[in-house]
Amino acid sequence: MRNLVWGFLCFILFYSCKKESGCGYSDNNIVAPASEQQAVKSYLDSMNAYAAVKDPAGFYYEVFEAGDGGNPGLCSQVEVTYTGKLTTGVVFEQKSTAFTLGSTIEGFRKGMALIKKGGHVKLYIPPTLAYGSKDIKDDTGKVIIPANSILIFDITLTAFY
Repeated sequence: MRNLVWGFLCFILFYSCKKESGCGYSDNNIVAPASEQQAVKSYLDSMNAYAAVKDPAGFYYEVFEAGDGGNPGLCSQVEVTYTGKLTTGVVFEQKSTAFTLGSTIEGFRKGMALIKKGGHVKLYIPPTLAYGSKDIKDDTGKVIIPANSILIFDITLTAFY
């Protein structure tokens, strides 16, 4: 009986601590397939972007400014200014906004861990770490990000909480 009570108390303690500190997001440990990694590398080579570094997850990045302080986590509310574009040069989004980091695409999530407040990074994200084989449409139904697209984000992290 004592072990049952002790086990129940440990469960309650663990669950309450987890509930207070967790936001429901976790690292998915997704890695882009070699073919997508090679497609990003080929794009970078064609653009003479030889300074881009490959992350183990398969996206590439260039850190222009590291920033100061700590790094945002998946549960952080981030404030960013960014431009998102396709490899064709078409800009699909450009804005300043705030959101919970864990709520966005995997490549963006992983790339934000590379900078701190005030940091500036450029991410080259393969489809598996973005929207994969899914078309992304605007409010009118027009496709703004075609399926299997490599995405390029130029991001400045202005703040996080």
